[in-house]
Amino acid sequence: MEIEKPLNGDHSVLNGIPEKINGHHHEDSLSPVGSPQTVPVGSPGSDGLMKKPLPILDERLKKRVRKLSRSNSKDGVLGVAGTPNFVAPHRKWKNSRRSHNGYGRGLPKKGGAGGKGVWGKPGSEIYQEADEEDQNDPNFDLDAYNCRHNIELKEVVPEMTDEEFQKKVEPIFLEYYEHGDTHEVAQSLDEFITPERRPMISKIAVEMAFEHKQSQREMTSVLLSDLYGRTVTNKDICSGFDVLLYNMPDLILDTPEAPHILGNFIARAVADDCVPPKYAYDIDREELSPQAREALIRACSLLSLHQGWGHLDDVWGVGGALRPVQTLTRQMAILLKEYLLSRDLEEAQRSIKELEVVHFHHELVYEAIVMTLEALNEQTEEAICALLKSLDDTCIITPEQMEQGFRRVYEDMTDIVLDIPLAYSILDRFVQRCQRAGFLSDVVIKDLPSRGRKRFVSEGDGGRVKPVNLLARDF
Repeated sequence: MEIEKPLNGDHSVLNGIPEKINGHHHEDSLSPVGSPQTVPVGSPGSDGLMKKPLPILDERLKKRVRKLSRSNSKDGVLGVAGTPNFVAPHRKWKNSRRSHNGYGRGLPKKGGAGGKGVWGKPGSEIYQEADEEDQNDPNFDLDAYNCRHNIELKEVVPEMTDEEFQKKVEPIFLEYYEHGDTHEVAQSLDEFITPERRPMISKIAVEMAFEHKQSQREMTSVLLSDLYGRTVTNKDICSGFDVLLYNMPDLILDTPEAPHILGNFIARAVADDCVPPKYAYDIDREELSPQAREALIRACSLLSLHQGWGHLDDVWGVGGALRPVQTLTRQMAILLKEYLLSRDLEEAQRSIKELEVVHFHHELVYEAIVMTLEALNEQTEEAICALLKSLDDTCIITPEQMEQGFRRVYEDMTDIVLDIPLAYSILDRFVQRCQRAGFLSDVVIKDLPSRGRKRFVSEGDGGRVKPVNLLARDF
């Protein structure tokens, strides 16, 4: 027995049920619903096939088989038939923008911008996943697809050049000259330094110290000693010194005393156990220039002194404000005496800068004026006046320090005059000379002290004026 299969989804032929027209049974369907019907073989419309009898359904099964109509939950409750707001359920679902393929979360297609003949919501193509690409598309690029799906991203840090590394290290050393914390310098260098860049640490540090003063050079030696064993090794320090020795002909153009300074650095590094002693004594290397050999000879001479290596801790001297006041005063007095003998202004200016006591320059002015009062001759007054004027013109001594030095002399005149009776007259003459030179302010000149009125006529002298005997050398 064969069972006829429905064609194109036509279920009206199956089970011999006549087709409904406009919701009513065909007029030939006379049998009641639920009663079995059969169609005899060979009857018209049977095509020679035997039909399967319909099953008998009771009322309970009828209710269970009843199909509920779908509705759009977003549109709310449907209206009642016959009312103005009533929309047929199947039409309401048909006009819904939800996906009809049974997948997804029930959200509108294409972000609510779907429909026939439209491209979707603007910008929606950006968020389309790469998996949505159709490999059957004629424009499908297999290489590009594999590149997007077979990529492993790794972090690549570009290597710095020597110039970039030097620009990044120099600010760290300049800040170190301000705060003096070697631990902070080591932490800053550990963030970006690589093993092949370590020799440049000592090279840049010493090269920067060439352009600074003795106190910064002392700080540089301390820095190299503290970085040794943590950031750099003895080989790195020696490699940095080798680069400086090789570049010595160029360094000497900007810093004429570069061989002397580099020799001090090498000797101090040997004394701090950062560099082996054989490095300083290896003078017979062929690649050394005469200037580089001079630097090593300087280091060997410092290491060969009888006092041992302990004196090398003060190879740069004691820095500025760290020195006692008496030591600074003694050095200033020696400096002024050397100037009076040589009258070399440039050498005097260089020596004053090396003292590195900008806040203590008023002591230099005080010592210079007292030395003028003690000399009792005009040549010394002219020399000291020329020195003070040059220091004021070059801004080595500020106007505030100059004024403070003169006022200190004014305050001590009562004591100075005990040793130098003519101190007031000599001071008045010296101040007038400085006023003509043009570096002394009017306020200082106005505050010039004068000695109390002297009684030239006394009782019993008969009204005669006492003569004042001044030697010719006093003027």
